[in-house]
Amino acid sequence: MTTTPADTEAANMPDTGPAPAIRTAVTPQDDQDHAARHRAFLAAATSENTRQAYRSAINHYLDWGGVLPADEPAVIRYLVRYADTLNPRTLALRLTALSQWHVHQGFADPAATPTVRKTLAGIARVNGRPKKKAKALPIEDLELIVATLAGLGTLKAARDNALLQVGFFGGFRRSELVDIEVDHIAWDCQGITIALPRSKTDQTGEGVVKAIPYSDGPCCPATALRAWLDAAGVTSGPVFRSISKWGVMGADALNPASVNAILAGAAQLARLTYVPELSSHSLRRGMATSAYRAGADFRDIKRQGAWRHDGTVQGYIEDAGVFDQNAAGSLLRSRIKPA
Repeated sequence: MTTTPADTEAANMPDTGPAPAIRTAVTPQDDQDHAARHRAFLAAATSENTRQAYRSAINHYLDWGGVLPADEPAVIRYLVRYADTLNPRTLALRLTALSQWHVHQGFADPAATPTVRKTLAGIARVNGRPKKKAKALPIEDLELIVATLAGLGTLKAARDNALLQVGFFGGFRRSELVDIEVDHIAWDCQGITIALPRSKTDQTGEGVVKAIPYSDGPCCPATALRAWLDAAGVTSGPVFRSISKWGVMGADALNPASVNAILAGAAQLARLTYVPELSSHSLRRGMATSAYRAGADFRDIKRQGAWRHDGTVQGYIEDAGVFDQNAAGSLLRSRIKPA
């Protein structure tokens, strides 16, 4: 048998025994810190709005008398109890919350069984109702609102004017709108850009940038925003803030829910007849439908509203063309006799 230099070298090396294991000093505090960070990362995987909805759903189940962990019969009793009073879509959300709780706690999921899912499907077939949509605010009515607010000359009117115009033309969700801070805004000779560090469709923090040009028309969001910032003396922090009934501005950002009230109040002042049908979502829908009627490209509408799904935008476009792209209208026009 022939030996190689490597064999000879290995034979001459001293036997030191097995290699020692690498050890790190882990203290109980390290374990606690690790667990806390892990919980934080798990929480960050779900948006705060979703967590709140899940908490509300779980609390509703517990208030009914349910216990956790639950079993299939209890979940079915819960569904049957509220089948006639809650929208099936609400019940589906409650089931999702129950399912998530059991999965994350390591229990069998009673909300995912075929019988439970078939029960929910039956409730939806019997009690299903059309989803209520916020009415789109057409640009013509926004112009009425803007003219009304401009004539008031108050600090609140200046804020509401800027808020509604930026929300409409930027296609912002209400949570995004109230999160805008002064340093998110860049002023350009062509208009403004607003860079949001995070949004509903950008949970990983890549950022969303929206551009809004200047205009010489009845609406100019950039001009309205500049007028508000100057009148309020806001130079940093949240752009849109609370104002008391005495006209005193607060330091904190508006609550997202207040956007609904601001729009409703302004629409009422402008004497619009459909105020109860309006919500903050009316601004986004209004931008999409009005832009489509003005000839905007599908891609541009989707980008301005930062919608993830083509189907959402397509639905708004179809609403916008409900009379223009209408088979009955084509038939009726074909029967008009030449003068």
